[in-house]
Amino acid sequence: MNLGQLTEVQMGYPFRSRLEHDPQGDVAVIQMKDIDDANLLRAEDAIRVTLPKGKTHHLLRSGDLLFRSRGRSNGAALVAEGIGPAVLSAPMLLIRPHDVLPAYLCWYINAPATQAHLAALAEGTSVRMISAEALKALEVPLPALTVQQRIVQAAALAEQEQTLLARIATLRQRLTTHILMKFAYEATR
Repeated sequence: MNLGQLTEVQMGYPFRSRLEHDPQGDVAVIQMKDIDDANLLRAEDAIRVTLPKGKTHHLLRSGDLLFRSRGRSNGAALVAEGIGPAVLSAPMLLIRPHDVLPAYLCWYINAPATQAHLAALAEGTSVRMISAEALKALEVPLPALTVQQRIVQAAALAEQEQTLLARIATLRQRLTTHILMKFAYEATR
């Protein structure tokens, strides 16, 4: 199936003017800078604005995916529970899954093979962009829900393993440095 059959894809909210932070604003505005290199949403530092009346259909929901359509990275971030009132700003794309597990779809979009495929679809010379239409045409394998859940769990465990291995490497390096420094000082006595 293609992404357009499994989701609703739409452009983020098109603010007409430069965004000015309003501490009393009723919504957070999610921009590309609010998604880190690991495709995690960091909404706590998002600027706040007052959303015009009647625009509540633009509010983000838990399970939405936020897609960086421009730039060097075209990953997706999953909106978790408890984000509070927030909107996505253009030119980012909002992906609202209907017939697929959001975490599975997020994993699939961020997988290296899919990222390579998306990079080939990008248009433009100085700023590479993936259009909503190109994204909607992305083929997505759709296993049973239980398989989607297993894939998400396995991917989370693999990511946790990488984090732990990096921590072990850092601690091993510190230990090695400490032992060698101790050896160096003891050898000069």
